[in-house]
Amino acid sequence: MINLTPEERETGRDNYYSAVTAHDKHSRRDFLVRSIAAGGVAAAGVGGMYFGYGRPSGPVRVCVIGTGDEGSVLMGAINPEFVQVTAVCDIRPSSVHRAFHGDWSTDNTIKVRPGLMSVYGWNDETEARKNVTVYEDWKEAVHDPNIDGVIIATPLFLHAPIAIAAMQAGKHVLCEKLMAHSVAQCKLMTRVANETNTVLSVGHQRHYSILYDNAVNLIKWGLLGEIHHIRAQWHRNNAPGKDSWALPIPGGEIASSGKRVDKIRDQLDKFINAYKDPSTSPAARKKYAKQIAQWESWDQDKTVQADKHGYISRDDVYGDGRVRSAIEEMVRWRLWDRTGGGLMAELGSHQLDAASIFISALSQKTGKHVHPLTVHAVGGRHIFPKDRDADDHVYCSFEFPGQGYDYSFDVGYKDKVNNYPGDKSGVPSHDVEDNKKVVVTYSSINGNGFGGYGEVVLGTKGTLVLDREKEVMLYPIAGTSYKARVKKKGDSAILDTSASGDAAPAKTAEGGGPVSRGYKEEIEHWAWCISTGAKNFAENQPRCNGPVALADAVIALTAKQAIANSQKKGGNGFIEFQPGWFDVASDEVPEADGAEATKKMWAKEKKELGC
Repeated sequence: MINLTPEERETGRDNYYSAVTAHDKHSRRDFLVRSIAAGGVAAAGVGGMYFGYGRPSGPVRVCVIGTGDEGSVLMGAINPEFVQVTAVCDIRPSSVHRAFHGDWSTDNTIKVRPGLMSVYGWNDETEARKNVTVYEDWKEAVHDPNIDGVIIATPLFLHAPIAIAAMQAGKHVLCEKLMAHSVAQCKLMTRVANETNTVLSVGHQRHYSILYDNAVNLIKWGLLGEIHHIRAQWHRNNAPGKDSWALPIPGGEIASSGKRVDKIRDQLDKFINAYKDPSTSPAARKKYAKQIAQWESWDQDKTVQADKHGYISRDDVYGDGRVRSAIEEMVRWRLWDRTGGGLMAELGSHQLDAASIFISALSQKTGKHVHPLTVHAVGGRHIFPKDRDADDHVYCSFEFPGQGYDYSFDVGYKDKVNNYPGDKSGVPSHDVEDNKKVVVTYSSINGNGFGGYGEVVLGTKGTLVLDREKEVMLYPIAGTSYKARVKKKGDSAILDTSASGDAAPAKTAEGGGPVSRGYKEEIEHWAWCISTGAKNFAENQPRCNGPVALADAVIALTAKQAIANSQKKGGNGFIEFQPGWFDVASDEVPEADGAEATKKMWAKEKKELGC
């Protein structure tokens, strides 16, 4: 995230551990020190202990709709005591295969996508299919009488149709982020959840990251003082020729040279040859066998009739003489505006959700989720050829209200008489106390992974660095080389570079365990909310429920719109957020300009979504 030496990183971690150990304002000190001080999950049930939810009396029966990359991650995070997957739904043979067997692409993918056979201890796919119904059509899956809820991890444009149909069928919903393809769809999803008395949760998993929650508690404690700037980024070494969003097309494609290239078949042949090689060890041969089965299922995706499942063929819209098939749109859905949301939806929404969480922590007296005031954004396709809709670089600057911000304050400054001690002049001066703002900058770029991803939170007393959702570093304003310990000051605290103390208890509590990114906890809490059956579910709501997820979508989609505006001749990438956009009950949305346009847009959305 920033250029820190190993010594500076160690100092920052040490400062953080010390602060977490000292923090007892919310009576969490003993628990933090014993089990999860730095975010490492020490034992089953830690999430429930920390966030205050219990185990359901029995597992909630769930259908996972969309079992590709993200769906497989969610299935890998399932706690069988909370959720029983009784059905899966996907149109791709490769995704169904991974749902059961896991993802054997690399040693890391099988850890995060282990498959249902591993999660539930089933011996083989035959046994697994006795417990799990496999659907191809989501319209059939949502009406399965043997499920209580659905987990949706499909391409973005399908989130709202599936979620709304499921809730209308009485099913609870956990939907991957971004919530939906438009702000109107997000509002309709939330309204339907209220009307049908169903639990709606959206997968911005940082709301369930103990690591992030620890950081929020330190902010609430006053350790950073007033936040005045947040810098966030997600930089990837994603370049032409090795684009993770332009996945190989089943059946192959015509390269620029005119030659047909089938990367899936080529990789499959490599695995087969390695498997047959006499020098291959038995352990390696066993792994190759799993990879061969996975790539064979990927090759079978060429048989999918994608055009019957909402995908379309594209004529030569980019001037390169190549037609994009419905299968290509299915596989590379993130590249198109019709099916995806680009960098702001896929990556930026995570970072800006985190920024909102941190800034909202300063409004603990009101308990309100803080919304941004303005965005100024630019971006474009700077390194990739014109073969997609999605930008590969985006740069955004947001203004959020700071502590004490007066929403009625006019743009600019207002004068008032100085009241400083000893000042008798009575000369008017500019006062900005009621116009304080927090500026959040965000960049997402392809083609250079320097800095990776994370957030840096700067306050008047200190700085927090959150790196890759794995660790937190804390520094006093003196700089990154200073060790600091907490010095309590009434109900608040400061970082004191002269104070002494030991961070060993918190370091010991880290225990070397994996840091939970929050997927497991978000699924558990959703299941618990369902199991409580609270009246109208008002008493037990997911931490990222409809209104919270709506706000995240407004931020990401409005920024995307600002970027599009900046790309027009004479265009302006500046947009001022309107309060009505964040209000579920309001029909105001950023996508429509004027009453008539808004009316037409809502009529279209309601008709298409069956509302």
